[in-house]
Amino acid sequence: MDELTVEEMTVAVLRADEAAWRVLAGLLPGEDIGSPAPDDAAAVRIVAHRLARIAASRPELGAALRQWAAVSTANIITGGARVVGTTVQARDISGGIHVHEYGHHDSRLPVPRQLIPAPAHFTGREADLAALDGLRAAQRDTGVRIVVSGTAGVGKTALVSRWLGGLAPMYPGGQLYADLQGFGDDPADPGVVLGRFLRAFGVDHVPIALAEQTALWRTVTADLRIAVMLDNAYSAAQVRPLLPASPAALAVMTSRRRLPALGLDGAAFHQIGVLRSEDAVELLTHRLGRERVASEREAVQGLARLCGGLPLALCVAAARMAARPRQPLAVLTGAMSSDHDRLDALDAGGDRAVRTALDDSYAALPPDVARGYRQLGLLVVPEFGPDHVAAACDLTPGGAVRLLDELVDVNLVEELGHDRFRLHDLIRDHAALRAAEDEQPDARRAVVRRVLDWYLATATAARRLLSPTHRQLRRDYVFPPGHVPAFADEATALMWLDTEQIHLMAAIRLAAERGWDATAWQLVDSMQPLFLRRRPYDLWTEAHRIGLAAAERAGHPEGVSRMLTTGGSGFYNVGDYDEAIAWFTRALEGARRDGDLRAQAQALHGLGQSHRLAGRLEQAARLFRQALDLRETIGYARGAALSRLCLGDVALASGDAAGAVDLLTRARAALLAVPDPYDAARALAFLGLAHAAEGIRDFPAAEACLRQALAEFVRTGSVHWQAHAMEMLGGTAADRGDPGEARDWYEQSLALYTPLSPTDAGRLEDRLRSLNRS
Repeated sequence: MDELTVEEMTVAVLRADEAAWRVLAGLLPGEDIGSPAPDDAAAVRIVAHRLARIAASRPELGAALRQWAAVSTANIITGGARVVGTTVQARDISGGIHVHEYGHHDSRLPVPRQLIPAPAHFTGREADLAALDGLRAAQRDTGVRIVVSGTAGVGKTALVSRWLGGLAPMYPGGQLYADLQGFGDDPADPGVVLGRFLRAFGVDHVPIALAEQTALWRTVTADLRIAVMLDNAYSAAQVRPLLPASPAALAVMTSRRRLPALGLDGAAFHQIGVLRSEDAVELLTHRLGRERVASEREAVQGLARLCGGLPLALCVAAARMAARPRQPLAVLTGAMSSDHDRLDALDAGGDRAVRTALDDSYAALPPDVARGYRQLGLLVVPEFGPDHVAAACDLTPGGAVRLLDELVDVNLVEELGHDRFRLHDLIRDHAALRAAEDEQPDARRAVVRRVLDWYLATATAARRLLSPTHRQLRRDYVFPPGHVPAFADEATALMWLDTEQIHLMAAIRLAAERGWDATAWQLVDSMQPLFLRRRPYDLWTEAHRIGLAAAERAGHPEGVSRMLTTGGSGFYNVGDYDEAIAWFTRALEGARRDGDLRAQAQALHGLGQSHRLAGRLEQAARLFRQALDLRETIGYARGAALSRLCLGDVALASGDAAGAVDLLTRARAALLAVPDPYDAARALAFLGLAHAAEGIRDFPAAEACLRQALAEFVRTGSVHWQAHAMEMLGGTAADRGDPGEARDWYEQSLALYTPLSPTDAGRLEDRLRSLNRS
């Protein structure tokens, strides 16, 4: 931009509109550019020089000057003039002239400033504002178009209003706003919105046809530096006619949909989520007052949590409590904590804003997607994948993926990562409410039952892969799942059980609550590999209490026996030996009554292990030998090997290292032959201890066995036994006089034990303290 051009534009601005000059001065805070009279040529030239210097680094100043100058010189016909409006240029005119105008731009109209005010209490969106700044900077030379999407009530309008309010001086040509009402009963017609926009720029006669309106809109905005906010957009088709043509313009669309089709128009996309817990508390603090919040801090935090960080819910809750200054905040928290009452509790004086917003989103869904949405509200788990959705909604895997795509697109389902999704808590409540209103009771029960049957089938497939030598018990399906994941290997199967353990427990509790007893105990049985290899002791014992009661109600003797024996193992592993003995004794009595030798051996083995861990070695050895005799009688090779493994452990604890080596060597060979790699690794670990024991002291052989056992536990995914093998290696290093290596092994063992077992972690801490004192 040269000085002469700046001078011409400065003169045009000064002559045309003193108000415009004041806005121009507002673009340059801290700069004294003066306010010369239009006829003071010398003063104007001085200002022109100042503007030229400033404009060299301020492109928005040059754009503002060009726009005002274009308006100011529009009716001055010179060699380089721009002519707008109706103009007739002719040497001679005869007859009448009939002019049909599409529009007329009246430069006397005020510049449109239509943006809605940003909310007074705005917090927690610094990262979103920075992201929008980054998207704007990346598109600045081509015209900025940004889609801001998120679920109903997440604060899209508030965020964009706040952002555009700060940018208003950068768009001196005007700022336009339209609520497209895309999720209401009567979405805005683009033609109606275009008419308002065109009239705001002085167009008196707006064409009727949308195509002509769009063409005129592009003509009017071709050189304008304007900002346009299109709120609550439903589709790209609704938005496209409203996009300004100028490369200096900014258009921001908010929507509950992601509107990916606008990518073809050069749009960038930003997704916003719920507020962080601390920001949610801050928003409530702004609205309720710091004194009130400080006196009920715990209730405020609970309220923020129950609102799930959703700004609309937080604002409604705050409005309700602000109208009741004497009512404790804990009253609303308690009301929202009740099942299915959360949406009703968010009712501020009859204004059910949260439910209404979600109802509008729901009403806009196609029928099949709406059905899927409400059925997902019945899922027993907070997070899910396509397989869960296929089971719940009775869809093929491909149909489930398509449903999720639709619901993610409208921001009713949140994508957490690869094949992991969730419903926001309030959306989940809404979906369940719609299911209660729009689905028949039998249909709702079928949704839940299909999901539980899918969990049972999938967990059973994992158990079959992880424990192929274990006897498989019956499975009762009401709705046999059409699609069950095929696990590639043991590690994948164990990972699935580990990932889903909380959901599996929820399924067990729900099955028992609904009276689906066979499903309940069979789910517990299917989780056995997880209990053995990951040792979630609290879930182990809780699941088996539920499973045992369910199997007894169902009248399934095999189920009762299995629950007693695998449940008893959980109790002796947590150190509750008396409870374990009670469970195994009941199992033994039932097996003798039924004449089931295999079950008798299993119960005797469990009793032996309970006494072994309680330190009663002679009783343990007697019980293990009885179990061994029965297992050899019925030809149960794996069971006999396990009995020898336990007898070897007892011999080792009794000081008979040589006898332990013999028993453990035979046990390992038999378990490898089955094959049972997990228990074979256990036999090898005990064999390592035997080689290091008094009377043998072959430390190289001991450490070789323990290191190999550790590697095998890693392959089988048994974290508990990895920690146990490391503890054994530490003890072996200490016995041979290497406290440094012992400390390293103990610290590694402690790191694995800490999240698994406080009892085992405490023992390792004692070992480390003892080692440090020596």
